[in-house]
Amino acid sequence: MSLLTQIISRKILALFAVASFSALLSSTVNAYGQSSEEIAARIAPIGNVCIAGEECEVASAAVASSNGPLSGEDVYGKFCTACHSVGVAGAPKFGNAGDWAPRVAKGMDTILATAIKGINAMPPRGTCTSCSDEEIESAIAYMVENSQ
Repeated sequence: MSLLTQIISRKILALFAVASFSALLSSTVNAYGQSSEEIAARIAPIGNVCIAGEECEVASAAVASSNGPLSGEDVYGKFCTACHSVGVAGAPKFGNAGDWAPRVAKGMDTILATAIKGINAMPPRGTCTSCSDEEIESAIAYMVENSQ
């Protein structure tokens, strides 16, 4: 086998390994600890397209304000779990007291302010741009209570 053939073979093998690992990781990150109903709710469309002159079915499941505020568990399950279940980009992992202890030591007000403002790879309010401050605080409390 020529040197060029060996180099190409190794690069193809490396690319295949990276692609396989990425596919496995992405499916694990997105579905870890969620039921099929929770996954369906998380990836459901947030709007509908209606054609003038035709009857339009309006989705009501995504509108939290009409049903009252979401619980901390609901917010976590719909918006936080993708990163906090496995610690994506340094996110404190759900259930890991060691990850949460330094944050808890700074106080709930500091954790809430950071979550609302965003930090590092986490955008403001995580992925729940429509969550109220109270819903964000409830989600943090849920994660902290289950990580001690």
